[in-house]
Amino acid sequence: MFRVGAQIRALRSAASLSGLGLAQASGVSRSLISRIERGLVSPSVDTLERIAHGLGVPVARFFADQAERMDFSLVRRGQGMRVDRLGAVAGYRYELLGHLLSGQMFVEPYLVQLDSEAAPYASFQHPGLKFIHLLSGRIQYRYGPRVMDLNAGDSLLFDASALHGVEAVLERPVSYLSIVFTLRA
Repeated sequence: MFRVGAQIRALRSAASLSGLGLAQASGVSRSLISRIERGLVSPSVDTLERIAHGLGVPVARFFADQAERMDFSLVRRGQGMRVDRLGAVAGYRYELLGHLLSGQMFVEPYLVQLDSEAAPYASFQHPGLKFIHLLSGRIQYRYGPRVMDLNAGDSLLFDASALHGVEAVLERPVSYLSIVFTLRA
């Protein structure tokens, strides 16, 4: 009983939901959620399904042993998957550095390298958050109406729904780590 409650509490906390927020999202009373989380009552299957729906997870997630989870991705240097993206900008090479197999967050880490003929392109736009860490070179990077100078070692985190991308290449070679975070639908 307590283990299921502890999982529910951990998932609720990870989703930044209060007990009241989960109660509203699931249709289960706040007091019942509190008693389940503390291991004082054993919830019915219907109640578990409603709480799972409120958290956006499958019911099986409540019974998963988080200490034994094995969803990780290890990619050795130079062994990332070369990705040919539809509509990719000429001269931009993408190497996928990993992926996760489960969870609510979809994460795409890429090593992006600009070939010598790569032209600036500042019209990317997609859902989610993006993290850029410049590994080599110097660029001007556009985020919406702002243009920022980035040097090797600089990082940028932003909402990717705004127009963004390399506005100008100031010093080559250019390579950067690009990580896109989106919620699974």
